[in-house]
Parts: sequence; structure tokens; C-alpha cells
Amino acid sequence: MKLLFATNNSHKLREIREIAGKDYQILSLNDVNMATDIPETRDTLEDNARQKAQFIYDKTGFSSFADDTGLEVDALDGRPGVYSARYAGEGCSFDDNVSKILEELDTIENRKACFRCVVCLILDGNEYLFEGRIPGEISRERRGTDGFGYDPVFQPDGHIQTFAEMPPHLKNGISHRGIAASKMFRFLQKK
Repeated sequence: MKLLFATNNSHKLREIREIAGKDYQILSLNDVNMATDIPETRDTLEDNARQKAQFIYDKTGFSSFADDTGLEVDALDGRPGVYSARYAGEGCSFDDNVSKILEELDTIENRKACFRCVVCLILDGNEYLFEGRIPGEISRERRGTDGFGYDPVFQPDGHIQTFAEMPPHLKNGISHRGIAASKMFRFLQKK
């Protein structure tokens, strides 16, 4: 089965392809020569995922899915949340975002956080939502070189490593995106 993933993010694409296994051919926007900017203007993860998936489906006609992910930090009243990718400002890097989080939490003891991912699948014109959530905490410094985004500072509950220190198969098995994507693939197996 072919599915178009509304991304050109090579890290996300690799994760999803590893989770999907051999039963699915996961195409990126590059694979279908789509260089259009995808709108992401909503105020919730669910609505952003819907907006992106519907946009791609409408443009290509392919069964499509999109995700939106947010890091929700208790001591920051759930920020950065839906603004996680651009938390340090427009045009910022992953490193800028991590620096801002570490700076904001510098003197704070409560470092509890949660990664949340919503995947929206558009299949034959119908919409389906899948959510993945993993609790953890923000470490005091960056650790590890794998992964991307906030992975070097997010340590999931029950583990001594950050996501960036974990081998991909371990991270993908427990991550927010891995949980949401696995729910989607299990749903597809029943279709």
C-alpha cells in the first residue's frame, strides 16, 4: 500500500518508514515532486495535522497522512505545545528551540513534560486521527547525538537515556510519533 506522508523532514520520514515496515510504501513530498509550502496555521495539533493531510490529499489525490507534534512542559503551562517547531521564533533551528527550553527551565525543579503527536490519515476521502503521548522530563543538558528536535533533552519516564541517546528501534517503539503511527498502521491492517 502506498501512502503519502506530508513531510520532507528526513528524520520524520526515516522514523515512519522504520515503523511501517515492508507492507507500506511511504512516499515523501519529494517523491511526488511537490515543493509547495504546506499550511500549518491552526492552534491545535489535531487541527494542524488535519490541515496538512487534507491539503496534500486535495493536491495529489493520494491517500495521505500528516502529523503534528508538540512538547508540553508542565512548568511552562504546556508550552511550547503546538508552537514547538518555531518556539524560539520564525526561522529558528532545533538547537535554538532546545536552548530556549533549557534557559526557561534553568532554575525550575519541576521538569515534567510530555511529547504528544497527532497523525491525521485521509483515506478514500475519509479522515482518521491517531494520538501518541509519552510522559518524561527535560534533562538539565543536551545528551546524545541521534534524533532531532528536542530529543537531546527529553528523557522518557522509565528510561535513563534521552531520545537522542537511544538506538532508533528503541525510540521508535516508545515515542509519541511511534505510538501514533503504530495505531494508524494497525488500523490500516484491519481495512
